[in-house]
Amino acid sequence: MSKIAFHLNCLTHGGAERVVTNLANQFAAEGYEVVVATEWTDPDEFVLDPQVKRVHVGLKPEDEGKSRVTKFFLRIRYLHTFLLEEKPDVIAAFAKRALYRALMACRHTGVPVVISVRIDPVKYYSSFTDKLQTALFFGRAAGAVFQTEDAKAFFAPRLQDNSRVILNPINDKYVGLPVVTSRRKEVVNVARIVDFKNQPMLVEAFAQVHARHPDYILKIYGPDSEDGTLQQIQEKISELHLQDCVRLMGGSDSLEKEIPEAAVFAYSSSYEGMPNSLMEAMAMGLPVISTDCPCGGPRMIIRDHENGLLVPVRDPKALAEGICYLIEHPEEAERMGAEARKLSEIAGTKAIYEQWREYLGEVIAHGKKC
Repeated sequence: MSKIAFHLNCLTHGGAERVVTNLANQFAAEGYEVVVATEWTDPDEFVLDPQVKRVHVGLKPEDEGKSRVTKFFLRIRYLHTFLLEEKPDVIAAFAKRALYRALMACRHTGVPVVISVRIDPVKYYSSFTDKLQTALFFGRAAGAVFQTEDAKAFFAPRLQDNSRVILNPINDKYVGLPVVTSRRKEVVNVARIVDFKNQPMLVEAFAQVHARHPDYILKIYGPDSEDGTLQQIQEKISELHLQDCVRLMGGSDSLEKEIPEAAVFAYSSSYEGMPNSLMEAMAMGLPVISTDCPCGGPRMIIRDHENGLLVPVRDPKALAEGICYLIEHPEEAERMGAEARKLSEIAGTKAIYEQWREYLGEVIAHGKKC
């Protein structure tokens, strides 16, 4: 059976990290030899199955005093050494810097590289340096996995021709939960606290919701990325006098117990790849509303007014109106929530694993070797 490697920066709580953890654990459960190569560890990480081997390929303590350029090439060298020593049949790299490292490190190893683009490429691959690096290195990729058709269309045809669009896997713990019989007067959001998730706009929208429904509260779950967004949220809460009805919950590993009875799940991103927490909320049967953000992730899984609501990005009034619609039309909200649960049929861990297994199998058999 083939040996599968994954490469990314770390396994701290985030979308790509969650997907890699789910896939690595599932491949291991199916009998594959799996190794995950990371640059560093973090105190708050997703948990790999004990059968999955984890290897540190980042900088060593003795490297810390070296120049930035030296560190850059050391990272590539360490990953190159990893590929020669572990000899995986394929390596799948997640997130931009990891993609570039894998494509540079793979030379003369014979290991095909599959790159996985996890975010809106218009925002993250449009700079001069990114255009230069994609031109120089993406041709080495044996394949690519995108989350949406819009993301795929951004790149050169030669990369598109060897690619697949595959949804994120929904963790099994969010699938098949009991149907909720009564809902709490809560609006919930689950996302890392970071600028492009735009929780400050959600707070602004909720101020309008609260004016019409003063008995409702907003709970925001997610770890702080420390980019200043948390402070902006706190300032917005204070500015709008919402201290008594907006709660910052931090990260949680038990959302399947904490949020299924909420009245509404609201997602406010300005741009996005494929939001895991939105998919999980749908699998749990929550009535959902999301911004129709690029590069089209929410639009791929939400059929407006069938299994959720879509609203324009950066439009707090539209978001507030949509939340109020779900609150004020509970039967319609429940119908949409019931339809949303069906997402797990096409995006459950097993279904998505099968798509990755088939695709990586094709790459191993016929893909370009570095």
